[in-house]
Amino acid sequence: MTSAVDYVFTRDYVDNNRINLQHYLWTELFGYHIHPKISTKDPHLKIADIGTGTALVKGGGMASQSSHISRIWITDLSARLPQSVRLDGLDISSHAVPTPTWLPSNVTIRHWDVKAKVPDDLVRYYDIVHIRNFSFVLPNDEVQSVCENLIKLIKPGGYLQWAEPDVASFRIEKAHPAAETKALTQLLELSQGQDARLSPTWVPHLATTFTKGGLVDVESDVRDAPQHLALAMHECNLSIHELIARKTHNESVAKKLAGLMPDIASETRKGACWAFTRWTVIGRKVDRC
Repeated sequence: MTSAVDYVFTRDYVDNNRINLQHYLWTELFGYHIHPKISTKDPHLKIADIGTGTALVKGGGMASQSSHISRIWITDLSARLPQSVRLDGLDISSHAVPTPTWLPSNVTIRHWDVKAKVPDDLVRYYDIVHIRNFSFVLPNDEVQSVCENLIKLIKPGGYLQWAEPDVASFRIEKAHPAAETKALTQLLELSQGQDARLSPTWVPHLATTFTKGGLVDVESDVRDAPQHLALAMHECNLSIHELIARKTHNESVAKKLAGLMPDIASETRKGACWAFTRWTVIGRKVDRC
C-alpha cells in the first residue's frame, strides 16, 4: 500500500530527525501542545493526531497521502496526559512509526486517508483533533474539503487544532544590513520550482475555512520566532533542501542544490536566515456541524 506512493521528501532517519527537531522548536515557540483554550482536564479524552500528507503516485500526479509526521506530537503529548486518555494517530503510512511495542500504551496508529470517507466508527468520536504541517502537501482547492472531513471526526463541543507555517510569509532576516543573501534566495527559488506543493498560500485563510465549515469560537495564534529561535528553525529547515536534492530525479537540480549548500552555510554564519510566520488555529464544533 505505501509502496505505491512517492513522498515529497525522503523517508529515512535523516528526515525523521528533522521532523522531531521541528516539533520541539515549534513547541518552544508556541509554548503548548494543545492550545490553552482547549481543556484537557477530562481523564477520558479521545484525541486524534492527523499525521498525513499528500503524495505523488510514482510517475504520475496527485494521489492520497503518505507521510510520517504524526508520531512525535502524539508520543510527546502522551507523557503529559493521564494514561486513561486515548491517543490515536490517523495516517495513511506507518513507514516511520516505531514498532507498536515501542509506543506508549495509550497510543494507537490507525490507517486513514484524510481525503477518504470518515469511517463510521470515527464519526463524532474525538474530543480533540490535531493536524500540523500540511502546508506543503495540500493545494488550495483541497483545504476546505479536508477541513470538513476533520470536523466529522469531532464530537459536538470538541475542538479542531490546525498548525502551519505560512510559507507565503517567507522573508530573509539579517543581523546587519550588509549581510549577503544571494544563495539563500537562489535556494528557495530552486527548491520551490520542483513541486507546486512547496509554494502554498492558504494558511492565513484557515480561520475563514473553519468558519465556513461551521466551527465557532475560532481563534488564531500567529507568531514570529525571536531571532535565536528563528535561526534554529532555519537551520532545521535547511535539511529539507538536501533531502530534495537526494530525492529529485533531476540531476541538474540536485547538482545545483548541492553546490549552493556551502554558500548557504556561509551566509547563515555571517548573519542571514529565512523566517516564516507560523499559525495555530482552533475552532469548536457545535451540534449543527
